[in-house]
Amino acid sequence: MKNNKKKNGKKFLLTLLALLIIIFIVFLYALFIGSKGLKVKEYKLEITNLPKEYHGLKIAHISDIHYGETINKNELKNLKDKVNSLKPDIIVFTGDISTDGLNKKQIEEVSKIMSEMKASIGKYAINGNHDYKFKKWDILIDNSGFTNLNDTFEIIYKNESQPIMISGISTNLYGTKNIKDKIEPIMDYLNSFGENSTNEPVYSILLLHEPDFIEEIDYNKFDLVLSGHSHNGQVRIPFIGALYTPVGAKKYYDEYYKIDNTDLYISSGVGTTLLGVRLFNKPSFNFYRITTK
Repeated sequence: MKNNKKKNGKKFLLTLLALLIIIFIVFLYALFIGSKGLKVKEYKLEITNLPKEYHGLKIAHISDIHYGETINKNELKNLKDKVNSLKPDIIVFTGDISTDGLNKKQIEEVSKIMSEMKASIGKYAINGNHDYKFKKWDILIDNSGFTNLNDTFEIIYKNESQPIMISGISTNLYGTKNIKDKIEPIMDYLNSFGENSTNEPVYSILLLHEPDFIEEIDYNKFDLVLSGHSHNGQVRIPFIGALYTPVGAKKYYDEYYKIDNTDLYISSGVGTTLLGVRLFNKPSFNFYRITTK
């Protein structure tokens, strides 16, 4: 009886040790391999009644860089090179340039590299929850050649065709204004057109860092909502999905959702937070090709 107990105890310890070794190996993989490399996730969006001038419009969607964590100068240069190789018409950044702010040298590095990202129409950005206390975020974005779209919008014309609207909402996890107040100027513009108006945007894009807040607005006014924040779950398990997502991305966190007539795409992001690990979820940015149907 004592021998059986000893054998069972030994088996348990060996099993526990093997399990701990496996967990340790998986952690090392997630830390040093899973968080490296860069994927491009390409999507084709077929739009009914889109003017022919916008056929083939290309949008690069970057999010959650978290510079200084797992993303540094060389990784950011690689991101810039891959974005430029696709020759986008529009580049959007949906928040979290860093985790806890950047020092002077890092600000100069990021500004220089992001200023070298090229878009034929324009580059647009909103802040994320980690950017809220970063006092020089606005300066960095401006020096990078991006238009700050926090709680505002811009009208885009291509070849004198009907316009496209691109708008943005700042992080909704901090600040005193709620999303309904912040989006009011955008909604006022969209609601200002009559039935026979010729200047109404033919396609409306909204940048929204935390995707769960989509339910607090009239999302049917937007054809395309681009978001970040969730990282799609930095650690994902096959057939299970994300193990953890942050507040603001508890309901919507995967790559894509169709909500009524609105397309919601959520970037898995480039960088990392917390332990700096990624598992079954490589760093990536999204690339959309918009075509007429």
